[in-house]
Formats: sequence, structure tokens, C-alpha cells
Amino acid sequence: MTDLVDRDVLALDDPVSGSLDGEHAHLARRRGRAAAYAQGVATFATVPPDAGPADWAGLAELLGPGELADLFACAAVPPPDWEPAFRLEGRQMVWSGAAPSPGEAGADVVELGADDVDEMLGLIARTRPGPFWPRTRELGTYLGIREHGTLVAMAGERLRPPGWTEISAVCTAPEARGRGHAARLVRALVARITARGAHPFLHVAEENAGAIALYERLGFTTRKRVTFRGFRVP
Repeated sequence: MTDLVDRDVLALDDPVSGSLDGEHAHLARRRGRAAAYAQGVATFATVPPDAGPADWAGLAELLGPGELADLFACAAVPPPDWEPAFRLEGRQMVWSGAAPSPGEAGADVVELGADDVDEMLGLIARTRPGPFWPRTRELGTYLGIREHGTLVAMAGERLRPPGWTEISAVCTAPEARGRGHAARLVRALVARITARGAHPFLHVAEENAGAIALYERLGFTTRKRVTFRGFRVP
């Protein structure tokens, strides 16, 4: 890793807070020290590691009774009356390869915009790479590949802690798999991210061995294991 990565790597320990305090501040909702993304953008929410009753009350007020508190990899432990909604083991991976050239991806890799949201949501529903909502594309750049006019693969940028950009929503329609679309999209995003002086990273479920192997071939290495957690607001 470069010296910059060594200096900034701790920003990855709480990427949601780092994003909402920085690049994504315009997409944040807040109550005291509790924060969450705007509705329709992402379900991620966060409180400080030393969260106390006032912080959890603030998050409860922010989200509303019965709503999902998607704490991602937040280390804080909620009160006992916050019912667990999900728990998923995963890993955080960082880019450690040589930056690809921007033109390497190919002319069929296109940037997706507001007019493409319905198609993007349709592809997400078919492939289920992870959470994606009507306004998720506002988090960063999303790229796609079409075959015969139909969107068959996409990937984009999600969390933006200081010095870093997360690659997410990597997915390919079943009928278009095996053609290298995901690899080209990830490399295209890596080229864009590194060109602006940031460092690519991503998260992947531990059970997704195929994706982990792909990311390792592309130049990502595991930084640490993480546990993704969600709870229901009482």
C-alpha cells in the first residue's frame, strides 16, 4: 500500500460515519450524534462507538418505530429492546493493484443516470447484489453494459469515507454471465477512483466465494473481516 493508504486506512473502520460527515453530508439526516442516509438513498445509519441512551433515542426518533436500523459495521451495541433484523459475516477488501487505464474497459461501458433508474432497479431485483434504492445512484458514479439495448450488468460507487470510495452493486444478469462484464466494470471504476486521487475498497459477503475470488484476481486484498448488522427500532 502507499503511504497515503497507510495514513488513511482507519477511515475504513467506520465508513458510514466518514461518508455522512464528508462527501455525503448533503444526503444525511441527523439527530444529535445519530445519523442516517436520506430515505430512498440508503438504509445505513450510525451512532458513535461510545453511544449512550441519548444517541439511541436520537436514532430511534430519526428512523421511526419499527423501522430498520441498518448499522452496517458500526461497533456500537444497541439497547436490548432493539430486535435483531439480520446479521451477515463479510469482509472488507482494498485495492492493492496497479491502476488500470480509463480506456481499458471498452466503449460499451456507459455511465448510468437518472433516466436509467427503472432499468437499474430491475437488474437489482433479478440479481440481488445488496441494498439498492431509487436514489442510491446519487451516492456516486454508476456504470453499465447493455446488450441489444438491455442493461445486463452494472456497478457503482457507494460509501465515501475520507480518501476512499467503495465499489458496490456489482451485478450481471444470469443470461450475460461468463463474459467478463463484472471485471470490466470494476476495473473501469477503479480507474476513475484512482484518477481523482482516492482509493477503491469494497465489501463482500463471506459466503460469496466466487465474488471474493474475482476481486482477488482484480487486485483487491482482504483488510479485515466484518459483521453486518441490522436492528428494528422498538
